[in-house]
Amino acid sequence: MDRLAAEKEAARAQLSSAESQLQGMKEKSSVQERNIEELEARLASELAKAKSEAEKAKAEVDAFMAVYRADAEAAQVQAIEATETAQTRAYWVDGLAKCQSRRETLEEIHARGFDLTEDIKKAKNLEFDARALAFYDDDDDESKSGFESGEELDGEETVPGDNQEP
Repeated sequence: MDRLAAEKEAARAQLSSAESQLQGMKEKSSVQERNIEELEARLASELAKAKSEAEKAKAEVDAFMAVYRADAEAAQVQAIEATETAQTRAYWVDGLAKCQSRRETLEEIHARGFDLTEDIKKAKNLEFDARALAFYDDDDDESKSGFESGEELDGEETVPGDNQEP
Protein backbone atom coordinates (compact mmCIF):
# COMPACT_ATOMS: atom_id res chain seq x y z
CA MET A 1 0.00 0.00 0.00
CA ASP A 2 2.90 2.29 0.82
CA ARG A 3 4.39 1.41 -2.45
CA LEU A 4 1.18 2.28 -4.29
CA ALA A 5 0.97 5.51 -2.34
CA ALA A 6 4.57 6.30 -3.28
CA GLU A 7 3.88 5.51 -6.94
CA LYS A 8 0.74 7.59 -6.74
CA GLU A 9 2.72 10.42 -5.22
CA ALA A 10 5.42 10.07 -7.93
CA ALA A 11 2.74 10.06 -10.64
CA ARG A 12 1.17 13.19 -9.11
CA ALA A 13 4.56 14.87 -9.00
CA GLN A 14 5.16 13.94 -12.65
CA LEU A 15 1.67 15.16 -13.53
CA SER A 16 2.26 18.40 -11.66
CA SER A 17 5.61 18.83 -13.41
CA ALA A 18 4.00 18.09 -16.79
CA GLU A 19 1.21 20.58 -16.03
CA SER A 20 3.72 23.28 -15.04
CA GLN A 21 5.72 22.56 -18.23
CA LEU A 22 2.50 22.70 -20.23
CA GLN A 23 1.57 26.01 -18.56
CA GLY A 24 5.06 27.39 -19.37
CA MET A 25 4.73 26.27 -22.96
CA LYS A 26 1.28 27.87 -23.21
CA GLU A 27 2.70 31.15 -21.92
CA LYS A 28 5.62 30.98 -24.36
CA SER A 29 3.21 30.13 -27.15
CA SER A 30 1.00 33.06 -26.15
CA VAL A 31 4.02 35.43 -26.17
CA GLN A 32 5.08 34.09 -29.57
CA GLU A 33 1.54 34.57 -30.92
CA ARG A 34 1.57 38.20 -29.75
CA ASN A 35 5.01 38.71 -31.32
CA ILE A 36 3.80 37.16 -34.56
CA GLU A 37 0.69 39.38 -34.54
CA GLU A 38 2.83 42.48 -33.92
CA LEU A 39 5.21 41.50 -36.72
CA GLU A 40 2.28 40.84 -39.06
CA ALA A 41 0.79 44.24 -38.20
CA ARG A 42 4.15 46.00 -38.82
CA LEU A 43 4.61 44.05 -42.04
CA ALA A 44 1.12 45.00 -43.24
CA SER A 45 1.84 48.65 -42.41
CA GLU A 46 5.17 48.58 -44.25
CA LEU A 47 3.55 46.82 -47.21
CA ALA A 48 0.80 49.44 -47.40
CA LYS A 49 3.40 52.22 -47.22
CA ALA A 50 5.50 50.59 -49.95
CA LYS A 51 2.42 50.17 -52.18
CA SER A 52 1.51 53.82 -51.66
CA GLU A 53 5.02 54.98 -52.55
CA ALA A 54 5.05 52.72 -55.60
CA GLU A 55 1.72 54.15 -56.78
CA LYS A 56 3.02 57.72 -56.31
CA ALA A 57 6.20 56.89 -58.22
CA LYS A 58 4.18 55.29 -61.01
CA ALA A 59 1.93 58.35 -61.24
CA GLU A 60 4.99 60.64 -61.45
CA VAL A 61 6.58 58.47 -64.12
CA ASP A 62 3.33 58.45 -66.10
CA ALA A 63 3.15 62.25 -65.88
CA PHE A 64 6.78 62.61 -67.01
CA MET A 65 6.19 60.19 -69.87
CA ALA A 66 3.16 62.16 -71.01
CA VAL A 67 5.19 65.39 -71.01
CA TYR A 68 8.11 63.77 -72.85
CA ARG A 69 5.78 62.23 -75.43
CA ALA A 70 4.11 65.58 -76.02
CA ASP A 71 7.52 67.25 -76.34
CA ALA A 72 8.70 64.56 -78.73
CA GLU A 73 5.59 64.93 -80.88
CA ALA A 74 5.98 68.72 -80.92
CA ALA A 75 9.64 68.37 -81.90
CA GLN A 76 8.69 65.98 -84.67
CA VAL A 77 6.07 68.42 -85.99
CA GLN A 78 8.64 71.24 -85.88
CA ALA A 79 11.16 69.09 -87.72
CA ILE A 80 8.61 68.29 -90.42
CA GLU A 81 7.70 71.97 -90.75
CA ALA A 82 11.37 72.95 -90.93
CA THR A 83 11.98 70.33 -93.62
CA GLU A 84 9.01 71.57 -95.63
CA THR A 85 10.20 75.17 -95.26
CA ALA A 86 13.71 74.21 -96.35
CA GLN A 87 12.35 72.34 -99.37
CA THR A 88 10.17 75.29 -100.34
CA ARG A 89 13.06 77.71 -99.93
CA ALA A 90 15.31 75.43 -102.02
CA TYR A 91 12.66 75.35 -104.75
CA TRP A 92 12.49 79.14 -104.87
CA VAL A 93 16.29 79.55 -104.71
CA ASP A 94 16.50 77.24 -107.71
CA GLY A 95 13.89 79.39 -109.45
CA LEU A 96 15.89 82.49 -108.60
CA ALA A 97 19.02 80.98 -110.10
CA LYS A 98 17.12 80.21 -113.31
CA CYS A 99 15.74 83.76 -113.46
CA GLN A 100 19.21 85.24 -112.91
CA SER A 101 20.64 83.02 -115.61
CA ARG A 102 17.89 84.04 -118.02
CA ARG A 103 18.41 87.74 -117.28
CA GLU A 104 22.18 87.42 -117.70
CA THR A 105 21.69 85.62 -121.01
CA LEU A 106 19.32 88.35 -122.20
CA GLU A 107 21.79 91.03 -121.11
CA GLU A 108 24.59 89.29 -123.03
CA ILE A 109 22.41 89.17 -126.14
CA HIS A 110 21.47 92.83 -125.58
CA ALA A 111 25.17 93.71 -125.26
CA ARG A 112 25.70 92.26 -128.74
CA GLY A 113 23.37 94.84 -130.18
CA PHE A 114 19.91 93.31 -130.00
CA ASP A 115 17.16 95.40 -128.39
CA LEU A 116 15.88 93.19 -125.57
CA THR A 117 15.09 95.99 -123.11
CA GLU A 118 11.54 94.78 -122.48
CA ASP A 119 12.65 91.17 -122.08
CA ILE A 120 15.40 92.21 -119.67
CA LYS A 121 12.89 94.32 -117.71
CA LYS A 122 10.54 91.33 -117.45
CA ALA A 123 13.41 89.04 -116.49
CA LYS A 124 14.48 91.46 -113.74
CA ASN A 125 10.92 91.61 -112.42
CA LEU A 126 10.71 87.82 -112.42
CA GLU A 127 14.10 87.62 -110.72
CA PHE A 128 12.99 90.13 -108.09
CA ASP A 129 9.83 88.14 -107.40
CA ALA A 130 11.78 84.87 -107.26
CA ARG A 131 14.29 86.43 -104.85
CA ALA A 132 11.46 87.63 -102.64
CA LEU A 133 9.95 84.15 -102.58
CA ALA A 134 13.31 82.43 -102.07
CA PHE A 135 14.39 84.53 -99.11
CA TYR A 136 11.14 85.59 -97.48
CA ASP A 137 11.06 84.60 -93.79
CA ASP A 138 7.58 84.18 -92.27
CA ASP A 139 8.95 84.18 -88.72
CA ASP A 140 10.89 87.43 -88.98
CA ASP A 141 9.01 90.00 -91.06
CA GLU A 142 11.21 92.89 -89.88
CA SER A 143 14.53 91.34 -90.91
CA LYS A 144 13.96 91.14 -94.63
CA SER A 145 16.94 90.73 -96.92
CA GLY A 146 18.44 93.66 -98.80
CA PHE A 147 16.84 92.67 -102.08
CA GLU A 148 13.43 93.59 -100.73
CA SER A 149 14.59 97.16 -100.36
CA GLY A 150 15.62 97.11 -104.01
CA GLU A 151 19.24 95.90 -103.65
CA GLU A 152 20.43 93.01 -105.80
CA LEU A 153 22.78 90.37 -104.50
CA ASP A 154 25.65 91.70 -106.58
CA GLY A 155 25.17 95.23 -105.18
CA GLU A 156 23.23 96.80 -108.06
CA GLU A 157 20.12 98.77 -107.25
CA THR A 158 17.00 97.64 -109.08
CA VAL A 159 13.46 98.63 -108.69
CA PRO A 160 10.77 96.50 -110.27
CA GLY A 161 9.49 98.29 -113.32
CA ASP A 162 12.68 100.31 -113.92
CA ASN A 163 13.93 100.28 -117.43
CA GLN A 164 17.65 100.04 -116.76
CA GLU A 165 20.32 99.38 -119.34
CA PRO A 166 23.21 97.15 -118.21
